[in-house]
Amino acid sequence: MIRRTGKPALIGVFCAALGVAAAELLAAATRPAASPLVAVGGAIIDATPTPVKEFAVRNLGTYDKPVLLGSIGLVLIIFTAVVGILTIRRRWAAIAGAAVFGLAGATAALSRPAAITYDAVPSLLGAAIAAGALLWTRTRTANPDRRTFLRTALLITGGAVLFGGAAETVKRVRGGAIARSREAIKLPVPADPAKPLPSGLAPGFSSEKLYRVDTALTLPKIDVGTWSLRIHGMVDKELELSFADLLDRPLRERDITLNCVSNEVGGPYIGTVRWLGVPLAPLLAELGVDPKADQLVARSVEGMTIGTPVATLLDGRDAMLCVGMNGEPLPVEHGFPVRMLTPGLYGYAGSCKWVTELELTTFADFDAYWVRRGWAAQGPVKTASRIDKPQPFATVQAGNATVAGVAWAQGRGIRTVEVRVDDRGWEKAELLPVPSSDTWVQWRYEWKATPGPHTLAVRATDGTGAVQTEQRATPFPDGATGWHTITTTVD
Repeated sequence: MIRRTGKPALIGVFCAALGVAAAELLAAATRPAASPLVAVGGAIIDATPTPVKEFAVRNLGTYDKPVLLGSIGLVLIIFTAVVGILTIRRRWAAIAGAAVFGLAGATAALSRPAAITYDAVPSLLGAAIAAGALLWTRTRTANPDRRTFLRTALLITGGAVLFGGAAETVKRVRGGAIARSREAIKLPVPADPAKPLPSGLAPGFSSEKLYRVDTALTLPKIDVGTWSLRIHGMVDKELELSFADLLDRPLRERDITLNCVSNEVGGPYIGTVRWLGVPLAPLLAELGVDPKADQLVARSVEGMTIGTPVATLLDGRDAMLCVGMNGEPLPVEHGFPVRMLTPGLYGYAGSCKWVTELELTTFADFDAYWVRRGWAAQGPVKTASRIDKPQPFATVQAGNATVAGVAWAQGRGIRTVEVRVDDRGWEKAELLPVPSSDTWVQWRYEWKATPGPHTLAVRATDGTGAVQTEQRATPFPDGATGWHTITTTVD
């Protein structure tokens, strides 16, 4: 039985690979957002329940997207293998299987927020090619000799490799052009530069690499020459800006800590970098915001929507349309050419990447992407702290030991950080200097470490006098809470 079905199953997989490769080539050459794999992956992400998403972010980190694409590929292999077997006995199986294959991709592509009618074409073309290949190979794979099977398999896989290689070449050429255009950008000197960082900071205050958490399966490749930003909605006058228009405006430079609402207590999804951008408050003032507008909805090139309270953009904080990060144009993975940033809000509520549109509206009239999935509408950052040294379960030498970490409460600042060893009382840690209340605070505590197992905990008090809560809560729906606690052994 295995011998009778193995070859048709392989041919089914090879024909599907041919169809997918052809669809990917067409999408890469015309409209990358129409890629069947990306469209199906995006639709799955949108339909995935929040607890499952949080599990993936928590346990897979940046590998969540490759795992998803790999899972889609595995399901496709199993499905097309079955179709290949059925096609030997039933001609209609090739047509039905390809129809399911094509309609799934087309439906997913058309369901994307920024979809156009054309986005269905690559999936449908790929399905037609897969069906044609299956029907052509049907008589050749019913009872083929070894030579006939190998010739057929090599011909189909050769086509798949050719199409797939061409698709990758197109993607690399497009990506290379974007990279060159990014490298050619000369960022202006900021009209309002950041203050020099205070002396006495420990290494690691500024992040060389910022965490990445988003729903984009592939990074948008945006031509800075054709990019534009439309600002409209509840304003006296609408405005459209090019990238050059933004660079012509007075730019502001600030050190700001950004963190993700998905960050668990003690988690890694937080970092401090130096941002360069156009302040939003004066820009909105020029347009004349309707007093009834309480939400600004930012839309990215792939259709993501982020809703931000208008009040947070006008209350004096350094909300910006960022064009630079750490002295260079934004990296592609962090929103090139332009992203929004709102200090004091989690990223999902104030930091839209690859932004192309800003709409002034109300929370009553529109729910942004994450709000529709149950997350809180306004997302202010909660007071939190983390132990970075020693690492959990590390072994420490007896005697004087340094316990160190970071604490944050953007906009409010940190007044004190306290450390507790085992069941003893809380003791104040030393706070290192900071450039502003919008960055995390580095802290350290000198511990007289005695032999044996120990439990270390940390808590912070923000600038208003509010003490970080001990109560543990998961990130959903508005950010994790609790004291970061680790265990260590002293030799």
